[in-house]
Amino acid sequence: MTGLRPRCTLATIAREANVSVPTVSKVLNGHSDVSATTRASIEKLLTQYGYQRPRAPRRGNRRGDLIDLVINELDSAWSLEILTGVERVVEEAGLSLAVSAVHNRASLTRRWLQSLISRSSQGAILVLSELTEEQRAELARRTLPFVVVDGVNVPPPEVPSVGTTNFAGGYAATEHLLQLGHRHIAAIGGPEPLLCTRARIAGYRAALEGAGVTPRRELVRYGDFHHSGGADAAHRLLALDPRPTAVFAGSDQQATGVYEAVRGAGLRVPEDVSVVGFDDLNFSRWMTPALTTIRQPLHEMGVAAARTLLRIIVGERLESHRIELATELVLRESTRPATS
Repeated sequence: MTGLRPRCTLATIAREANVSVPTVSKVLNGHSDVSATTRASIEKLLTQYGYQRPRAPRRGNRRGDLIDLVINELDSAWSLEILTGVERVVEEAGLSLAVSAVHNRASLTRRWLQSLISRSSQGAILVLSELTEEQRAELARRTLPFVVVDGVNVPPPEVPSVGTTNFAGGYAATEHLLQLGHRHIAAIGGPEPLLCTRARIAGYRAALEGAGVTPRRELVRYGDFHHSGGADAAHRLLALDPRPTAVFAGSDQQATGVYEAVRGAGLRVPEDVSVVGFDDLNFSRWMTPALTTIRQPLHEMGVAAARTLLRIIVGERLESHRIELATELVLRESTRPATS
């Protein structure tokens, strides 16, 4: 027999042995920090299901106990949520994590790729604005397994990836505001070319059209996902006549900028302008008022990406190359029924 029997995965073995998937991975990779009883149980199941262990690398090309995380930036709560998810799984698997921040700079990404020559990495998790054909070719040439976390753009279908339901999130945010009686609803997106931006704005427009509200072009603005992007866009929106009574911000950081612009105009959140964010970062609940937002499961996306990478490393066949986790509306205090 070769591989796992049909419909059996490492998750199946982990469930039957009553352990985590990383623990199964530890046994497969020969780590010693697993109890003898647990190891014996897992070994028995691996034999029972006819699992064929991956071939050992050739001498001189042996991979170590390192996983690479390559991410655009680390100075945001968004990135840290993904990092903690990846870190949790990697640590449970008894591996080490190397983190590289490339700041959307092609030169830093090339430097990371070049460093693979001296790095004994088992695989990589990539959180980049774009995975270029050149980068994919280089990773393939080095036979390095990788998984993409697409916070911004969706990679090709043959690339293992983890994402979230951006369209559904934009729809849910707008539907919530419509149910509160708002009709002059503005939306602030991130950079317009990004697929995540386009999906969230498409969800916003679909919700309006579904409620019989014609989307107004002037009520949609684009910027970056940061505080300044939200503030600049909101200043322009609040100067309109009639001004919006509600704003769907494309990120929680943008929402902090919207709060600033609303207060700068002598208005209040939510009495004059209701605000919905996107992400549910840890600071959103401490904002005043606490922010109603769309929860993007960033931590879980990091966990899913790391677990998928471990499956690829041990030679397990993926049922699907794409994992898409659901968004969720989190109700707090920054929205209220429309007054006009």
